[in-house]
Amino acid sequence: MNDSTKANNKGTAVVTGASAGLGKVYADRLAQRGFDLVLVARSQDKLESLAAGLRSDYGVAVRTLVADLSAETDLEKVAADISADASITLLVNNAGASTLGSVFDLSDAKRDEMNKVNVTALVRLSHAIVPQFKARDRGTLINIGSVLGFFNLPISTVYSGTKGYVASFTHGLQQEVAETKVVVQLVLPAATATDIWEKSGVPITVLDPASVMTPEDCVDAALAGLDLGEAVTLPAVENAELYAAYQAAAAALFGASQNGKPASRYGIKH
Repeated sequence: MNDSTKANNKGTAVVTGASAGLGKVYADRLAQRGFDLVLVARSQDKLESLAAGLRSDYGVAVRTLVADLSAETDLEKVAADISADASITLLVNNAGASTLGSVFDLSDAKRDEMNKVNVTALVRLSHAIVPQFKARDRGTLINIGSVLGFFNLPISTVYSGTKGYVASFTHGLQQEVAETKVVVQLVLPAATATDIWEKSGVPITVLDPASVMTPEDCVDAALAGLDLGEAVTLPAVENAELYAAYQAAAAALFGASQNGKPASRYGIKH
């Protein structure tokens, strides 16, 4: 553990996908809060430039891990690194991949990339650090999902599927750590002005500008939600009761499914 970590007692925050978009803003805001940082992304030049700026602006310790989280060897390298670092108190699973389009038109490579980055990497890194948090009874995991995790578009079949997994997985983790002081937050952004849109094949210019949030506002709202103790934060949703009602409906539907007899509408007689 370095001297600045001891001094600020915040510990170290890991941010994946840190070189741009939400990850870059998370890195800035967490450094501003006094966390030392481990920044993970594919671009070494962007990571080093960001790290230098954060060290200069906030006086925190920053190290970088250049990794492609869709590659198993790189993912395991990052998992091993963070599981061995006792100073880590917060992980933001922000890295994501998105290619929008009909599932029939997606290449195997694009489909696999979304599954590997959005699901496999998020689960692997959560598994690498949450047991450490539980052992210390301290730590915060932030998983970045999407509103498309509970709403599908004809062009979002695979992406929505991966983000639906993120939501279910994170809800499960929340139940598993419920009796501890470990915090697990699910963040569900809507349209946000990041480069993921250009990479997805759908330019952000096709969206109504009034529906697009800046990455700064999105992260600031997500961190405000974390401070408020929200298990699920929807930065753009004014009425928080809407998601509560959605979850209540899901629970009621599950309860109604606990019946050993076919529903009467199917006309099955015994």
